[in-house]
Amino acid sequence: MIPGAPAAGTKADLRGTGRLADELYLIAHHDRTGRARLQPRATGLGLASALLAELAIADRITIGEGWVGTSAGNDPADALGRRLLDQVAAEPEPHGVADWLAALAAAAAEDVAGRLSDAGYLERRPAAWGRSGRWVPTDSSCAFTPVIRAAGALRPSRPLTVPGATLAALADACGLGPLVMRHAADGARSPEDAAAFLPPALQYLIAQTRAAVDAALLAHRR
Repeated sequence: MIPGAPAAGTKADLRGTGRLADELYLIAHHDRTGRARLQPRATGLGLASALLAELAIADRITIGEGWVGTSAGNDPADALGRRLLDQVAAEPEPHGVADWLAALAAAAAEDVAGRLSDAGYLERRPAAWGRSGRWVPTDSSCAFTPVIRAAGALRPSRPLTVPGATLAALADACGLGPLVMRHAADGARSPEDAAAFLPPALQYLIAQTRAAVDAALLAHRR
């Protein structure tokens, strides 16, 4: 089970929420300015996948080729996770991973940013001249730590874990692999090695995410 978020407040509280999508969001945005490192569609698809992965790791959904369904287990501790689980459960027939990624991608970044704001990691900074504001980290060191965690998951001297391997593989699938690898140790495992360690359901989710991101980027360049 992915642990719940710590109470927000002082900087000492900001030790990480333990939620995969929160970690990926912080990797995908600059630790001081909050600017996105990726094209918006790639960010949204990556975060949509991470939200599904949270539920899969917690054994609340099952993922197969062509379908996503709910399974028995404890409800997620956070409102966003519960809302997504309710969405999956409410569908009269199962939909595939690609369908869920497409459906969730548009709102995923704002949804996860709101969850991080509730936990004290982000604040909304208004922009000048009537433009929309931006989510900015409240502490740049805490915002950068997920990059180090993803790189550390690839350290050859450490045993791989499902959350760590999923974070590293998902970051790579949506285009953040070079950033993670810049901070990895010499002789580090590759993100592909991390993906190969995962259960088949998560391997399939990551492969579908990579395909969706590649297609989105190709369409963006046309």
